[in-house]
Amino acid sequence: MRYFHRTALPPDTVLEEADKYFPAWVSATDSGKRHRSYSGTAGRISLHVEAEGGHYTLITVETDQVGESEADKIAKRFLTTVHQRLEPSHIARGAY
Repeated sequence: MRYFHRTALPPDTVLEEADKYFPAWVSATDSGKRHRSYSGTAGRISLHVEAEGGHYTLITVETDQVGESEADKIAKRFLTTVHQRLEPSHIARGAY
């Protein structure tokens, strides 16, 4: 599955959030200037960030699973934490 999120946070801040968030769930396997890869019993998760026209950052999170797997739930929770970082009043309502 592949998930997208556009944020006003800079790419480096998104990667810092990923470095804090994902190790609680999966182990880091690869990192670069604009990407991170993680792997664990839940599956593989890849994160890519890129500056997108002006003040936005496009976040792409991809898993090697389908549907509502644990890796997908972890990925969606991460996107929610990024959203809450920019907008602290945001309430996560999903079952993930």
